[in-house]
Order: sequence, then C-alpha cells, then structure tokens
Amino acid sequence: MKHVVYVGDMKTGEREDMLVTHALGSCLGLMVYDPVAQVGGLLHAMLPLSSINPQKARANPYMFVDTGVPTLFKTLYHMGGQKSRLIVKVAGCGKPLGNDAMFKIGERNYTVLKKLLWKNNVLLQAEQVGGTASRTVHFDLSTGRTTISSGGAKTDL
Repeated sequence: MKHVVYVGDMKTGEREDMLVTHALGSCLGLMVYDPVAQVGGLLHAMLPLSSINPQKARANPYMFVDTGVPTLFKTLYHMGGQKSRLIVKVAGCGKPLGNDAMFKIGERNYTVLKKLLWKNNVLLQAEQVGGTASRTVHFDLSTGRTTISSGGAKTDL
C-alpha cells in the first residue's frame, strides 16, 4: 500500500508498503529499514531543533529533526526492528533558495541528524543531500530500495 509522508510527518510500514514524500528541499528526509523484519519508516522533518517551539514539538515531534529522529527509531524498534540491522539513508537538506539563504536550514537539519546518529552509534549507509533541487523519495519496504527523483532524473540511493 502506498503512504504519502507530508512535510512535518512520519510514516512506518512493513513488507508491501511504499512510502513516498515530495518536495524535499531544505527539509530532512530520513529512511530507516530493517531487512530481516521488513519494517521501515520515512521521516520528513522541517526544522532542526524543537527548542524554538516546545509546544509544537510535543504536538508534532515529526516537525523537528531532534524529536522526529528518535521517534522514528523507537517506533521501528516496537515493530520488531533491531538497531544492529538498520539501514539508514538521508535525502534533502538542500538550499532551495540558493547559497544566499540566510538561515541555512538544510545544513542545520543535516548537522543535527549527524550528531544524533553519532551519539547513538548509528552510521548512514547512503545520502543525497545539499544542492538547490527539490527531491521526491520512493521507499519500497518489500526490498528497502530507495529511489530519488529530482529534475526529471531518477537515481537509487
């Protein structure tokens, strides 16, 4: 079944599910998959740190990298995923407004992710981050295959 992951959203699934997210610009798209349990999830986080609006983070932890990432991992553990088997990929974190973008949200999203993963001894298997083009992600939970579409081109991640 196909599930669309909107901005500030997260979806998890198993076996025959397809998770899709659109318009990854400065946002973080995080794909996590356990090939043995065949469970996975996709997070589309907008902003790096929940401290700018703790009330909003409590209502929707997926909006922020620092609250959405742990929530995704915990959800997958409850679904039978095991940390030692997880395949972690990231896309987005770009500069859709170009190099003059004042707040560098994409770079900050990526930095917060890397710190969280490092502190928890988790490595990224693949990434497609940066740049100015928007990306669409198709994440097939029957195989773990991640396909990125951007500017009319498709690539596997």
